[in-house]
Amino acid sequence: YIEIWNNVFMQFNRDADGTMTELPAPSVDTGMGLERISAVMQGVHSNYEIDLFDNLIAATARVLGVDDRQHTSLRVIADHIRSCAFLIADGVLPSNEGRGYVLRRIIRRAVRHGNKLGATEPFFYKLVDALAVEMGSAYPELRELQGAIEKALLQEEEQFAKTLDQGMKILEADLSELKGQQIPGETVFRLYDTYGFPVDLTADIAREKDLTLDMDGFEAAMEAQRQRARSASNFKMDADLRLDVDGATTFTGYQSLSDNAKIIALLRDGQPCERAAEGDDVLVVLDRTPFYAESGGQAGDCGVIRAEGLRIEVRDTQKAGDHFVHIGVVATGAVVAGQAVDAEVDASIRQSTALNHSATHLLHAALRKVLGEHVAQKGSLVTAERLRFDFAHGEAVTAEQLQKIEAMVNDEIRRNTAVETVETDIDSAKERGAVMLFGEKYGDTVRVLSMGGDFSVELCGGTHVRRTGDIGVMRIVAESGIAAGVRRIEAVTGAEALNEAGRDRSRLQSACAALKSTPENFDTKLAQLLSSHREQQKELERLKAKLATAGSRDLLSEVEEINGISVLAVNIEGADAKTLRDSMDQLKNKLGSGVVLLASGEGEKVSLVAGVTKDLTGRCKAGDIMKQAAAAVGGKGGGRPDMAQGGGSDVTAIPAALQSVKDYVNHV
Repeated sequence: YIEIWNNVFMQFNRDADGTMTELPAPSVDTGMGLERISAVMQGVHSNYEIDLFDNLIAATARVLGVDDRQHTSLRVIADHIRSCAFLIADGVLPSNEGRGYVLRRIIRRAVRHGNKLGATEPFFYKLVDALAVEMGSAYPELRELQGAIEKALLQEEEQFAKTLDQGMKILEADLSELKGQQIPGETVFRLYDTYGFPVDLTADIAREKDLTLDMDGFEAAMEAQRQRARSASNFKMDADLRLDVDGATTFTGYQSLSDNAKIIALLRDGQPCERAAEGDDVLVVLDRTPFYAESGGQAGDCGVIRAEGLRIEVRDTQKAGDHFVHIGVVATGAVVAGQAVDAEVDASIRQSTALNHSATHLLHAALRKVLGEHVAQKGSLVTAERLRFDFAHGEAVTAEQLQKIEAMVNDEIRRNTAVETVETDIDSAKERGAVMLFGEKYGDTVRVLSMGGDFSVELCGGTHVRRTGDIGVMRIVAESGIAAGVRRIEAVTGAEALNEAGRDRSRLQSACAALKSTPENFDTKLAQLLSSHREQQKELERLKAKLATAGSRDLLSEVEEINGISVLAVNIEGADAKTLRDSMDQLKNKLGSGVVLLASGEGEKVSLVAGVTKDLTGRCKAGDIMKQAAAAVGGKGGGRPDMAQGGGSDVTAIPAALQSVKDYVNHV
C-alpha cells in the first residue's frame, strides 16, 4: 500500500512541567504534503518519482557522473539540496548550535552520500542552479540569492573535507594501536566532539575493518560533556524564573523615563519575600515601569527605584514572561512588597544606548546595500558603551567596503531625518518591506521603526533617538569572523566615537615619532621600512641556506651503515625549522637511499626533521622515527612515511634523540 495521509489529532498543549491544557481550537494535520498530492495526481508510487524530484535527481546524477538513477543516495542528495538551499535563503548558516547545526548535519549527510557515489571534489553547491530552475519561479529568493547559497554550501563542503582528512588521520593512528575489535567510546567521542567527525562515518569505517563501536562509552562521554556544560552555565537571572504574579508589567519607557508604580513582587536570594533591608540583593517586579528590559540585543536599563527613606539601585532589567524584573541592591532603607514607589531610568545611559541602537539599524541597512541582500542579522549587542552586530556573509569585509559602509551611515546621520515608529499588523509591515529576523516570533501587532524614509525599515521594540542626527557620528572599530559564514562588526557612536578618533590620533603620533616621520608621509616611510625588512629577511634566508648547503658536504662523512641502511643523524647548530627541511631534502637526494634525522637547539627550543627515501618507506616510517626522537627531547611530532617534523624543550637531550633513530633502524 502507499501512504498518502497520516492523520495527527492535536488537542492539548503540554507545558514544561507536564500540565496538559486543552487547545482553544483542536485540529487535524493530515500530513498530505505537496509531494504526496503530486504523486497521486501524477500516478506514481513514490514522492521521488514526481516531476519536482525527477529533474533534481537527473541533475545530481549528471554532476556525479552516475548512470543508475534509482540509487538511494541520489534521492537523499536531491531532497537535501532543497532543504539546505531554503534554509540558507532564510538566513540560516552552518554552525555548531541551533538551527545552524541542523543545517550542517544535513549538508554533511548529503556530502557523505556523494562520497558513496564516488565524489572526490565539492559537488553539492553545483545543484543550486538546477534547484533554482525547478523552483525559482515560485520562490524567487532562490534566484536572487543563488550566488550566496552556492558560496555557503561550497565553504561548508571544503570545511568538511578538511574535517574528514584530519579525522581520518587521527582515527587511523588510533586504530594502529587498537587492542581488540572494539573502538573505545572515548575515541569516538573525541573525533566527534573535537574534530566534528560524524559518528556514522566512524561506524562505516569500523564495519569495513570488522570492528565495532563502544556506543555505551560514547554516550557516557556525551553525558559527561552535558554535565560540564550545565555546570558551566552562569546566568545572572534564572532563565526559568517563574513569578506567581497575575497580569503583566506595563512598559511606559517609550514616553517617559520616570513613572509611579507599585511593587507587585519582591524576591531576595531568588525567593519571594515580604521585606528586604539595606544591603540585600533584590529582584523587584513593578506593575508599570519606564525601565526597558533586555531584549532584541539591547541591554536592560539601569536607574533607581525610590520612596521615602528607600533607594534601590537598579543595575539591570530583565524579562520573566510578561513581567519586567528589576535587578538591584537596596542602597538605603528597607523595601516592602506592595509598596508604592517612583521608578527612574538613568537618562545618560538610556541615551547612549539609544544612540548605539539606532546606529545598529543604519549599519544593518548599509551592510545590505553595500554587501548584498543576503546579509542577515545573526545577533547583536547594544549597550551604552558600544554596539556589536553579527551578520551572515561568506568572507571578510574589505577595508574599502568598511569605509563605504561607515560613510553611508554617517551620511544618514547628517541628513538628520526623523525616526518614525508605527504599530501595525504583520502583513502591513511585510508590505512596507520591514526587515524581520528569521526564527523570531511576532504577535498580531508589531512595531515598525524607520529611518531616512525607506533607508532602514525594521521591526523593533527597542528605544531609539528622535532624529538620526542625535547619533552625532558612528565609527567602526573592528571587523572579524566569529563562525563559518558569520562576520562581526563593532562600532561606537557620539562622544565615544570622538574619543576613539582621539585615541587613533595618539597612536598615529606615537608611530610617527618612532619612524621619525609626519602623518603626511607616514605611509611612504612605513612602506620603505617594510620593503627593507623583507629584503633583509630574504638575505637572511639565502645566507642560512648557503650555510646549510656548504655544511651538507661535510655532513655526509657522518653517515653510518646500520642494518643495511645508510643513517645520518646530526645536530646543525643555529638552523631554524625551514633550514632543517631544506637541508634534509638535499641530504636525501645526495644519499639516494637512506634515513636522515636533523636536529637544532636554541634556548629552550629543539627543532627536529626526519626523512626517509622512497625506497625505504616500506621498512622505515619517518613519522615513527619522529615520535621517538621528539619524545626524547620532551616534545612530540609526526608526519608522513617519507617526511616528519617535531620538536621539544630539552636541548640537552638532543644526543639521545639522534641515538633513537639509530636504535630504531637497528630493529627494523
